[in-house]
Amino acid sequence: MLEAKRFELFEGKDQKLKDAKINLSAAEDDSASKLHLPSDIDWDMLDKSKFFFLGAALFSAVSGALYPIVVLKTRQQVMLNSIPCFKMAASIFRTEGCRGFYSGFGTSLVGTIPARALYMGALEVTKSNIGNVASVRLGLSEGSASAIANATAGLTASMAAQLVWTPIDVVSQRLMVQGGCSYPSSRAVGLNKYNGGVDAFRKIISTNGVRGLYRGFGVSILTYAPSNAVWWASYSTAHRAIWSSIGNDNGGSGYKTVLAVQGLSAAMASGASALVTMPLDTIKTRLQVLDGEGSRNVGRKSMILETMRKLVKEGGFGACYRGLGPRWASMSMSATTMITTYEFLKRLSTKNQEGFGL
Repeated sequence: MLEAKRFELFEGKDQKLKDAKINLSAAEDDSASKLHLPSDIDWDMLDKSKFFFLGAALFSAVSGALYPIVVLKTRQQVMLNSIPCFKMAASIFRTEGCRGFYSGFGTSLVGTIPARALYMGALEVTKSNIGNVASVRLGLSEGSASAIANATAGLTASMAAQLVWTPIDVVSQRLMVQGGCSYPSSRAVGLNKYNGGVDAFRKIISTNGVRGLYRGFGVSILTYAPSNAVWWASYSTAHRAIWSSIGNDNGGSGYKTVLAVQGLSAAMASGASALVTMPLDTIKTRLQVLDGEGSRNVGRKSMILETMRKLVKEGGFGACYRGLGPRWASMSMSATTMITTYEFLKRLSTKNQEGFGL
């Protein structure tokens, strides 16, 4: 009888040990199936003064590197007929020299600093708050919560930045296209002449008031806000998908691998965004560089429709895609450079840099 009880006790312990091993194995399998992304840096982890100071310096350098492509894109958009990108670049260099590729850069740079600061602040605050709400209160998966948070943050940041950026964009684009009338094989829409950014501001305000500085603001919101939302959501999704295809054990990946994945994700998120928003961007550019004479009594909706009608009359619907090549290149290069610079900036600006590979 005593032996039987001992046997039952031993058998019970053995069964518990087997059950524990099964549970441990299941837990390990479940852990292995989860995607371990490199640790993200949220708003609370950042040294704000360092973040904005270094951000201004880094993004000013990025803007300077990409500015010639923006000039090419803008000049192509205001031509009455299509001019190949390389031909236009050669014409600018021949007639204006290297300075032609940086027309209006000073004005653009002055506006980039506060606009970028506003964009980054709104992006990080919104992403952090919405991410917590989506994952904790709504109970969404990590991937879904991340995509929603990034999309909402991109939308909010873009709308906030346009309050500063639109007046700078209006002035800098008018300075960009001043050399457009020098092309022997084409003509541009009617343009004013300005002696620098301050003179442009003064003339625009004297002609159209403060509203003149916000010409194209509505179209800018329609162009950039959804574009930013789609881009950030696509970037988040592509980022997770690439890490998933590489493997699950990514927590210890080197910084070069992290940068490569970020750059590829950014490039993938840029292509569709450029195609979808190109017609609106062309209309926006036309509205912002027109002199505005005789347009005071014309409603914004009428101006947008009239600009669209003229574009289609000039070269069919394809006219809305003039400058697509430079814009696509600019968006891809800008997005890839922006996101790698931005993530690098966040790592430089952490309150405690230990554990981030610096």
